[in-house]
Amino acid sequence: MKLRSSPLSPFGRKVKIGAILCDLHLDVVAADTSDPADPLRAQNPLGKIPVLLRDEGAAIYDSRVIMDYLDMQAGGGVLIPAHGEARIAALTLMALGDGIADAALLQVYESRFRDPGTHGARWMDHQAGKVTRGLAALEAAPPTLLPVTAAAHVGEIAVACALGYLDLRFAGTWRAAHPALVGWLDAFSERVPAFEATTPPV
Repeated sequence: MKLRSSPLSPFGRKVKIGAILCDLHLDVVAADTSDPADPLRAQNPLGKIPVLLRDEGAAIYDSRVIMDYLDMQAGGGVLIPAHGEARIAALTLMALGDGIADAALLQVYESRFRDPGTHGARWMDHQAGKVTRGLAALEAAPPTLLPVTAAAHVGEIAVACALGYLDLRFAGTWRAAHPALVGWLDAFSERVPAFEATTPPV
C-alpha cells in the first residue's frame, strides 16, 4: 500500500502511527497539495492528504477512514475499540484531536497563502478559538492512557499528533498553560515509540 502525504501533515503522521501499531507496511509517497500537476487530485477529488492507495480497490481518504481500514486489516479492535462506550469515546476524542489539528492547519494556510495585509483577523481568531477551547478541554481531562500492553487507540493518536503539530508550527507555545497535557504527551511518547519514530523533519 502507498500513502500519499506530506512529511509535516499531522493527519499523515496519524496514519503512519496507525500502520506501525497494526504491523502494516506503507510506502510513503510525497504529495504536493498546491501543485495542480500532482496526481493527488485524481486520487482524491478534494486534493487533500492523506490518501491510501491499495493494490486492489479504490483509493481511501481521509485519515479517519484510513485508520478504520487499517484497523480492519489488522483484525479489528487494534486502533478502534470494537463496541460500546469505549468505541464512542475513542472516536469522539479523535474528532477533537483532528479538529485542533485542522484549526491549526487553517491558521498556517492563512499566513502562507495570503499576503500579510489581507489576513482575515476574524478568521484567524475563529480558528485559534477552536484550538484554545480544545486544549482547555484536554487539560481539564487528559485522555486516559491505555495499559502498556495495549496499542494506542485512534483518539489518543489524533490528540498526540495535534499537539506535535502545535509544537512544530507554533513553537510549542501551548505547553506553558497546559502542564497536565504536557505530562500526558510525554507519557504517550514513552509508551508509543511510533510517535517519536514519525517525528516530522524540522
